[in-house]
Amino acid sequence: MSGVLSVVPVSPRSDEMEAFIRLPWSIYEGDAVWVPPLLRDMRVMMDPKRHPFHDHSEAQAFLALRDGRPVGRIAAIHNRRHVEYQGENTGFFGFYECRRDDEASSALLDAAAAWLRERGLDGMRGPVSFSTNEQAGLLVEGFDDPPAVMMAYNPPYYAEQLEAYGLELSKTLVAYFLHAAAPPEYLVRAAGVVERRTGVRVRSLSMRDFARDLNIIRDLYNSAWERNWGFVPMTEDEINHMAKELKPVVDPRLTLIAEDAENRPVGFALALPDFNQVLKHLNGRLFPFGVLRALWLRRKIDRLRVLTLGVRREYRGKGLDALFYLGIFKGGNSQGIAQGEFSWVLEDNDSIRRPLERMGAHVYKRYRLYETSLRP
Repeated sequence: MSGVLSVVPVSPRSDEMEAFIRLPWSIYEGDAVWVPPLLRDMRVMMDPKRHPFHDHSEAQAFLALRDGRPVGRIAAIHNRRHVEYQGENTGFFGFYECRRDDEASSALLDAAAAWLRERGLDGMRGPVSFSTNEQAGLLVEGFDDPPAVMMAYNPPYYAEQLEAYGLELSKTLVAYFLHAAAPPEYLVRAAGVVERRTGVRVRSLSMRDFARDLNIIRDLYNSAWERNWGFVPMTEDEINHMAKELKPVVDPRLTLIAEDAENRPVGFALALPDFNQVLKHLNGRLFPFGVLRALWLRRKIDRLRVLTLGVRREYRGKGLDALFYLGIFKGGNSQGIAQGEFSWVLEDNDSIRRPLERMGAHVYKRYRLYETSLRP
């Protein structure tokens, strides 16, 4: 590429940050599959005073300019909670976007690696924005289908850029797709058997007692996933922030809490109507008229995404997943939703993959996380 290339650090609430946030609109121009994020959400994420991630960790955004025009972006992420909880001295990169400009791509990755190395970190992994609790992975298969809510999408050549830099595969994630107008009969039978054997019942989220159920979900989330690869517990402020962001799109029929015979919470599952089907038409803005349009378009959502499902250690292997999947089937079918994505799942997590495949779901997207050493 011709022209002078520079990579500059970006400060919050600056003109450069606005260019950082708006860069994808120029990269994905004419791409019918891309879903524009809400500009407001991106501004909150990158603002240390407004997003709770910055209370315990730090991130530095970088913008690549060629002859003064933005051509790429990246953020270097020092997630201190990951270092402490996982016991590995690894940093991350995220929010990666770049034109077909290999020099700019390498310069961005160099800038992120140097920033992380200055903080004493031994490795760099990504893309992750900001942690596996948010958006993770680079799409490498399944480019023809629009991304589900809170899932990544990118041009195919991004993998070429990262691999040309020398990044190596860290983990592969998969997304499953299922179209079914009614739950499989075996699932109905299995759920009945599990209920009788365990005494566990599944109930919907209570919007009236939302704060109470949010506390239950936070406790379950941080205990049920404690041994998962890459998992980092969410702080109370992070859970509250995510709940505030998702509450307008949460359907209580798709947020399920499992309780034992003594009414003790033992697991939960969260599915969301695929609000990306609405965002697709808003071009990043809810105001001034996007809210009305969103309310109108929401009625046409015909897909959901199952984000997460987990149970306490002592209830694992007892078939509680059947209770959750049946509840999600019923909640979705009651709204005329007959298709859904289950994502993301670690490619080597057979205990999750087998039940999905038995229901008839199939892998239709793959994502990769890459990593490299930062040691001299």
